[in-house]
Amino acid sequence: MKKFITGLLVVFISIQAPAQFTYDYLKAADNYFRKADYNSAAEYYEKYLGTTKMKGSKNEYNPYTEQASSKKSAKQAVVSSKEQALYNLAESYRLLHYHEKAAPKYKSVVEMYGASFPLARYHYAASLRALGNFSEAQQEFSAFLADYRSNDEYSESAKREIANLQFIQQQLNRKDLPLYVVRKSADAAAQGANYAPVWSGSNTLYFTSTRPDSMAQNNAVHANRVYEAVYEGGALTNVVRSGLPQDNGMQQGVLAVSPDGNTLFLTRWVLQEGNKIASIYSSRKEGGNWSEPRMLGTDINVPGYSAQQPFVMPDGKHLLFASNRESGQGGFDLWMADIDASGNVANPVNLGPSINTKYDEEAPFYHAPSGSLVFSTNGRVGMGGFDFFISKGKPGAWSEPVNLGYPVNSVKDDIYFVSRGDARNILGDVMISSDREAACCLELFTVKKSFTVKQVSGMVISCDDKAPLPGATVNIIDPASNTTVMTRTTGDDGAYSFTMDEFQPLVAVASSPGYEDGRIDFRGPDDVMVTQLKNPAICLEPVFPPPVGTVEEIPNIYFDYDSSSIKQESFVYLDELAEKMLKKPNAVLEIGGHTDGKGDDMYNMNLSEARARSVVEYLLSKGVKQEQLVAKGYGETMPVAPNEKPDGTDNPEGRAKNRRTEFKVLQR
Repeated sequence: MKKFITGLLVVFISIQAPAQFTYDYLKAADNYFRKADYNSAAEYYEKYLGTTKMKGSKNEYNPYTEQASSKKSAKQAVVSSKEQALYNLAESYRLLHYHEKAAPKYKSVVEMYGASFPLARYHYAASLRALGNFSEAQQEFSAFLADYRSNDEYSESAKREIANLQFIQQQLNRKDLPLYVVRKSADAAAQGANYAPVWSGSNTLYFTSTRPDSMAQNNAVHANRVYEAVYEGGALTNVVRSGLPQDNGMQQGVLAVSPDGNTLFLTRWVLQEGNKIASIYSSRKEGGNWSEPRMLGTDINVPGYSAQQPFVMPDGKHLLFASNRESGQGGFDLWMADIDASGNVANPVNLGPSINTKYDEEAPFYHAPSGSLVFSTNGRVGMGGFDFFISKGKPGAWSEPVNLGYPVNSVKDDIYFVSRGDARNILGDVMISSDREAACCLELFTVKKSFTVKQVSGMVISCDDKAPLPGATVNIIDPASNTTVMTRTTGDDGAYSFTMDEFQPLVAVASSPGYEDGRIDFRGPDDVMVTQLKNPAICLEPVFPPPVGTVEEIPNIYFDYDSSSIKQESFVYLDELAEKMLKKPNAVLEIGGHTDGKGDDMYNMNLSEARARSVVEYLLSKGVKQEQLVAKGYGETMPVAPNEKPDGTDNPEGRAKNRRTEFKVLQR
């Protein structure tokens, strides 16, 4: 009997032990998940769900506060159901940006427990988009919208995600992609997340990293810390801890350095029941070392809300930062505050709806040479997740933000941007952080966009005879600033040309003695890889009116035979003259009529006078003032060609030239 009881006990223990291990795994997973330690949570959910082949052991259960299983209370703590555990596992991978792991877990939730977890399909679609499965992602977002009954941020976001997918397709087919080079920054020892780069001096780089620290306590091996490295040619060497004081259990990073290099602002945060509470601190350089960081006042760090990601403006007098405080547009907004001479920060002002949305705007950076604000947001149409946007201007006068596009942005999260490019090319020397090539975490990348020299050419011609105008001056004007950016002179062939780094909207204004100025607006071809642009010819009208005493023929003025009735085909030319007269109300013209030598002299004189009056009457009908016009007939008295040939025969060509209408300038 004793042996039988002992045997039953062994069987009972053998049954209970795995069950206890399973319970411990789930309990540990839930504990880690609540504390937002998603890496540990995923590990223990995997163990609980039996998706790993690791052997169980009581010693493997190691939550933040471990309790001996032999001393458990009779009533065990409530833990997740199997369905909830699977969903939490998918959530853990998503929050780690580990989309390759998240997507199949969400798919399982959708297929087995979709009704219980309606957001699983939304996150599944987002994971597919992050993995580059655009067509399938669009189908899943559409299916989510078809089934989801709430009109909330998720339904609105799903609609925006569908627009994102269309934007992605357009961006991936851009013709200027060969101009970009995007490379991961070399750092052989890099592990974990590496992000938020900040250049200091010519080759020093600060950044934030969760790389393991063997000197840290067990639960802080992968804490966020500030590191310093030598940066050259995209490679990081001599990577060391920055020496910035950091308490155990405290996460810190994402810093900004003042222009003089003596003040540092940084983000510190803790996790409270899974919620990240971040605040901005400052530190001063004292004797070559950074002082203990001091939390900024409640103007910046509003209790109960987060403030993070500081950036010091080039003047050293203003601090940009992100905060989810109330009175913003929603989510995290970008704010600007004053920095006084003592380093105190106060008077925060929201950058307003031109920049902020009801979603998240984060990681501000201001590029002084080009006057551009660059930030990351998940609240506008883009590649998906967080994208970089750029806005020209200054506080209170920001332009509509523009997506920097692919390949600066990716289908994953792109956040934290710094540039050493010049005013012409902000993308000439850039470092960003992105999880585009990582299974889970942000990594550092360099970005460089090259220019292919663009050539613009054109001609300046006379409007009346289309002849090239040599020696004409062509000023190229930037309409945004109304400044002349370059000047060219036409050659003997009337041509001009110049080069520029990038096509942009410009105006070409041509001038030449004796002609009115002419202009054309141009912006370049839609195909960004085209390097040559030939502008239409700039046609210059002769100055009107020309100097007093000048006599010019009005071209193509015809009358009915032996009549003063103007033929209809002449109206267009008289309309042009009328338009010029209306613009010059002080001009006075004599309209002169001329005939050939045929017929009676007095008859020709009267006919030419009548024809001159007909022209005047037509011009008056178009609004020209009476005092601007004088009609005079000259008959056959002022021929410009012989009416007869040398042998006395008729000369039709000469007579045709003599039958003409002219104007003579009496007053300008």
